[in-house]
Amino acid sequence: MPDNSDSPKGQPGIGQAALSGLCPQCGAKTLFAGLVNFAPRCRACGLDFAKYNVGDGPAAILILVIGGLVAGLAIWLQLAVDPPYWLQAVIWIPLTTVLVLGGLRISKAALLASEFRNKAGEGKLRK
Repeated sequence: MPDNSDSPKGQPGIGQAALSGLCPQCGAKTLFAGLVNFAPRCRACGLDFAKYNVGDGPAAILILVIGGLVAGLAIWLQLAVDPPYWLQAVIWIPLTTVLVLGGLRISKAALLASEFRNKAGEGKLRK
């Protein structure tokens, strides 16, 4: 992977952190506690992941994009080959699940790393 020249020393780039599940502060592989659940904090440097608000945006976009792609491919396969419906289910249900979960993991990690890098926080009104 190309090195991100604007990354502070020891901190991974957003893409590298997203693809490998790295802590955006120290680069340790401690971002996830489960398949798509963030750990409460980094076990190496103590960065609190709970203070970053990733939300449900990545899930909604991924489901729409991957759902449209899979539906298009399923229709194409049905019209081109006419496989039995059980075969369609055996192909598309696991593939959709893997694509959504893998995409969720990457997109949530990228969003958290981006929030860390840009020091995102709550909006404040100036008086």
